Amino acid sequence: MGKRTSLYDSHVAAGARMVDFGGWDMPVNYGSQIDEHHAVRSDAGMFDVSHMTVVDLEGPRVRDFLRHLLANDVAKLKEPGKALYTCMLNNQAGIIDDLIVYFMRDGWFRMVVNAATHDKDLAWIGQQIEPFGVKLTERQVAMIAVQGPKAREKAASVLPASLREHALALKPFSALEGEGLFVARTGYTGEDGFEIMFPAEEGAAYWKKLMAAGVKPAGLGARDTLRLEAAMNLYGSDMDEGVTPLESGLAWTIAWEPNDRDFVGRKALTAQRDAGPRRKLVGLVLEDKGVLRGHQKVVSEAGEGEITSGTFSPTLDRSIALARVPVATGEEVQVDIRGKLLKARVVKPPFARNGKALVSIK
Repeated sequence: MGKRTSLYDSHVAAGARMVDFGGWDMPVNYGSQIDEHHAVRSDAGMFDVSHMTVVDLEGPRVRDFLRHLLANDVAKLKEPGKALYTCMLNNQAGIIDDLIVYFMRDGWFRMVVNAATHDKDLAWIGQQIEPFGVKLTERQVAMIAVQGPKAREKAASVLPASLREHALALKPFSALEGEGLFVARTGYTGEDGFEIMFPAEEGAAYWKKLMAAGVKPAGLGARDTLRLEAAMNLYGSDMDEGVTPLESGLAWTIAWEPNDRDFVGRKALTAQRDAGPRRKLVGLVLEDKGVLRGHQKVVSEAGEGEITSGTFSPTLDRSIALARVPVATGEEVQVDIRGKLLKARVVKPPFARNGKALVSIK
């Protein structure tokens, strides 16, 4: 038996098929994964993300610490509640984890990191933190991601009355706290919505309220097809400590200026940037019949690559993938699927967001 979130019984009562996910017992679906996917793209769905790691970092030098620890620059965060997506790198510029960091107020930031990397993340942060005198506190909360074009409206309806108007006024990548809740306009699906933290003992009640408001429960299966359509990297598949942000489609998350900010991994990352990365992350759409999966070989005139994540896209009705390939790879490649080389087209991700397909199907 794995670890369980405070919503475990709610999932079982809803008929979820539970699976092990990084040591946690989590719902993969509640029936039809495709129906759950379409609910998020067209209306509103919700995911239990209580397994994610939430840590608060506090102290007079916490901003200095995070400017050292992270490749993106928290100096950009000037208003309370503003958030930033970033990678945390090792000294070789390999990606230890990707995360979201929120500026709560002077002397206090909040980070949400991946569940599967909990131990190594906290160990690495612990190695870096001591010279800055920053206090780290891990929070035990229930967290529900409500996603879709109608997600914010439906989620706001179950929030305390004092928070509803303020929650609906949040801009993307902003958050607020109040009434014991934390509401952020963020997500991992390519749709609008909220990620809401509750006291652990209140999570099940809010899950029930959201269901009554017309929000459809969705599991890990739909979460993966949605995030892949939106070209959002999955740690451990599309990136890890063996690759850098420049090889992972994440150059936009690196804050190179100011030049004197010496964040962890900067020297190695700068050397790779100046030499030119040898690999890049691209999108693939399969032109032949089949299903793209992780670790399948990609063959191109520029050399071989590998699919990092692949699936059948319910929105495009076609198999799609992210793949790491030689930087000179052109627009047409082949993928080795069970010994057969099938045609695939290289496209610029994302494949779908905000309810719409963004890639043309030939």
